[in-house]
Amino acid sequence: MCASAAGTHRMAYWEWGDPHNDQVLMCVHGLTRTGRDFDLLAQRLSSRYRVIAPDVVGRGRSDWLIDPAAYAIPQYVADMLVLIARVKPARLDWVGTSMGGLIALGLQGAQAMSALLRPTRPGPGLASAPLQLPLGRVVLNDVGPALNLTGLQRISEYVGQAVQFETFEQAVDYVRSVSASFGEHSAEEWAQMSRYVFVEHEGKWRRHYDLRLSQAFAQQADVDLEAAQALLWGAYEGLPDKVLIMRGQESDLLKPEVAQEMLQRNPNSQLVTIPKVGHAPMLRNAEQINHIDYFLAG
Repeated sequence: MCASAAGTHRMAYWEWGDPHNDQVLMCVHGLTRTGRDFDLLAQRLSSRYRVIAPDVVGRGRSDWLIDPAAYAIPQYVADMLVLIARVKPARLDWVGTSMGGLIALGLQGAQAMSALLRPTRPGPGLASAPLQLPLGRVVLNDVGPALNLTGLQRISEYVGQAVQFETFEQAVDYVRSVSASFGEHSAEEWAQMSRYVFVEHEGKWRRHYDLRLSQAFAQQADVDLEAAQALLWGAYEGLPDKVLIMRGQESDLLKPEVAQEMLQRNPNSQLVTIPKVGHAPMLRNAEQINHIDYFLAG
């Protein structure tokens, strides 16, 4: 149960591994996706981690917000703090695809600001006690503090389309057409990637997310991008542990020059480029999963 200014909402999440394991890997999906994008990655890593993959509010099995204007990073960060408090990790590593990476940066920025503003708690042994859980290793999957407007425009063109189909196969064909940048996948893989983002309702296959996301997405495009990027860069530079930047070679969202700047501005970062993929690598094949597995294992 989470809260927004307009009321409460429930956030669904999926988990793999030992529920008593306090080594937690949070996997957070992109704008219109769900936590089930991480099925294969979670299967690989669940022997080491308790893997948690939420359906961010407005998507999948989570509730829709009363006020669509709240579909933004601050609300998502607030929800993640509730989820983190629920699972009680001793260590929290993070894999964020696109929006999921921005949520990690938002969380880092919020914690940094909280540390500055929170008064010191009085009492023996408490003066220097940490009141927050720092992020561990972070994977930013095809996302960074500065995003290319061309890629954002492409995404905005289909987010709010109220498409519906007579059969699941038609829905799969649609996902394949608008998500060609995901790279090459088999017919079965495209079906798996469509299964949780379309749902059957009254005999029709419809998107499994709140179409009002497009309203908030359009409103955020009018925000002072320079100021927003400054905040994101500050959060990125302040990440306390190592960072893996995964970039699709053909990405129209994370430009190569931004990825290079990320390397320069955070000495704990490293970059891997995924060939023949745009925005974003879906973390479904062995090569992509290996990069994350090896990185998180040190």
